[in-house]
Amino acid sequence: MRILVMADTHVPKRARDLPEQLWAAVDAADVVVHAGDWVDVGLLDALEGRAARLIGCYGNNDGAALRERLPEVTRVELGGLRVAVVHETGAAAGREERCAAAFPDTDVLVFGHSHIPWDTSAAGGLRLLNPGSPTDRRRQPDCTYLTAVAAEGQLTEVTLHRLPRRGA
Repeated sequence: MRILVMADTHVPKRARDLPEQLWAAVDAADVVVHAGDWVDVGLLDALEGRAARLIGCYGNNDGAALRERLPEVTRVELGGLRVAVVHETGAAAGREERCAAAFPDTDVLVFGHSHIPWDTSAAGGLRLLNPGSPTDRRRQPDCTYLTAVAAEGQLTEVTLHRLPRRGA
């Protein structure tokens, strides 16, 4: 199962649309995971219309229209993995321990909010993934997203993709 992971798209505030490279990744994925801060329901509609399967949650910048359609935390099974998707996990210090306690029956936790790519594991094997942002790099060198493969209860081929800077 090919999984595309994104968060913090902030469309249309930080970009008018997702980069073409990311839309191509949407088309290639079996599952698209979005960890919040969509900002406008139009992107949710567009991804629902284009993704083979879409999983998401709302973020702190998402208003009532998005909160009516998306949960704060989503839990699904993908390729034998128990996956949870949430926008915020708090400060980086102590994140693994906090998340392992908050998500004890989870194999992979996808989160956003910081715009900082993150890939670590907590005691007990919880994998924490943050794809960064494909539209707002903040203090990061590049805008980013993740792809991965899930099969038989394993997450493999986790790849951080760096997007070219606009106008470059």
